[in-house]
Amino acid sequence: MRLRIFTEPQQGASYETQLAVAKATEDLGFDAFFRSDHFVKMGDVTGEPGPTDSWITLGALARETSRIRLGTLVTAATFRHPGPLAIAVAQVDRMSGGRVDLGIGTGWFEQEHTAYGIPFPSLGERFERLEEQVQILNGLWRTPAGETFAFSGEHYTLVESPALPKPAQAGGPPIIIGGFGAKRTPRLAARYADEYNVPFKQVGETGEAFERVRAACADAGRARPPVCSAAQVVCCGRDEAELRRRADAIGRDVPELRENGLAGTPGELVDKIGRFGELGAERIYLQLLDMQDLDHLELLASEVMAKL
Repeated sequence: MRLRIFTEPQQGASYETQLAVAKATEDLGFDAFFRSDHFVKMGDVTGEPGPTDSWITLGALARETSRIRLGTLVTAATFRHPGPLAIAVAQVDRMSGGRVDLGIGTGWFEQEHTAYGIPFPSLGERFERLEEQVQILNGLWRTPAGETFAFSGEHYTLVESPALPKPAQAGGPPIIIGGFGAKRTPRLAARYADEYNVPFKQVGETGEAFERVRAACADAGRARPPVCSAAQVVCCGRDEAELRRRADAIGRDVPELRENGLAGTPGELVDKIGRFGELGAERIYLQLLDMQDLDHLELLASEVMAKL
């Protein structure tokens, strides 16, 4: 089981804050630093100083770190055309020495689209665009050097693309597809994903989603299903007072967090992570909502990660 730190900078985090968390993530032995790809804050926070672009940020972090993997959970397919996205991700992969994973999804938060003039088509069209984007990303990254790549789809057309630059990782960065849909998401994950992620669901629901993807892989004739992972909000305390303080800092109630996230004492977190592991999860993304609390990271490393 690998633990990855997952942040939400749109809630209010400068690049400097993200850098501090990423360096702590690396120094403390976690597997990866991931961030969301959002342009507008959510909930009762100011969001100041404002959003930071995910791939610009990860490019900078690629040069400031040396071991941890870096990625998005998840990049919105609505935000970028697939060609420029392939270039950006490949460049960050090269800048990091091959440490990038690309989480990609349909995009869902309409307000951030209207706020910044980004088209927000129907859900059906967003799924179509996502599938075409993944095909284009793989095609551009896997085209042999010196050859060109072409693609003709319903939403995107590429003609004689030089398919450059190439990522550091042969074949391109691993692609993460997540979600809880019953039909389209399992099919996409079975066909294109190196990793399938279930965000913010309870243990039983997560297991059901894993099984749907495994069934879709069997239907598609895929012998080896993608790596399974889960994302959970994390809130840990050595005692109830520390736990309540951390829950208050992110505007959540302890009982609700215990039910719907990874919350409690270190021992409680170890036990619950173990239950995800029994379902086949190989990675857990710990959603760290208070990015100023680096002591929280130290506790998770010394009392949770060390005991898994």
